[in-house]
Amino acid sequence: MKPWRDITEEEWQRVVPLLPELRPRAELRGRPLANTRAVLNGVLWVMYSGATWSALPRRYPSYQTCHRRFKTWYDEGVLRRVMAELFGDEGVALCSTIEARMRRHASPEERAARRKNAALSPAPFGPAAPTVRRSMRRSLRDRTALRQPA
Repeated sequence: MKPWRDITEEEWQRVVPLLPELRPRAELRGRPLANTRAVLNGVLWVMYSGATWSALPRRYPSYQTCHRRFKTWYDEGVLRRVMAELFGDEGVALCSTIEARMRRHASPEERAARRKNAALSPAPFGPAAPTVRRSMRRSLRDRTALRQPA
């Protein structure tokens, strides 16, 4: 891949048919979408630089918008197709690298299995010992010392 730069007009024209939000919407209610080309450039900047989303430069839409659109595109497979169209095999490899960086949340079935296993396994350190305050320890020590013959 080439060093980072915003996509050109020719690249944009190749990618436009792959992006679902650029298709005509049936209902035009709600807030207008952020500029999709700027969002795509922001997503590509984060992927290429390896920086966190919150470090996204101000020339792109907010990092929350870019991240939300990234997750949607990733989950629907759009991002992989866009990267393949723009950068070929290197773009697909970068997508795989990003996948390794992504936090994977457990499915409800995995969480239920984890809870079940935790309930069945014994506590690792046994029951918790009762806590004794320092002042009580001192008085216990003094009482014990008084009881012992000298």
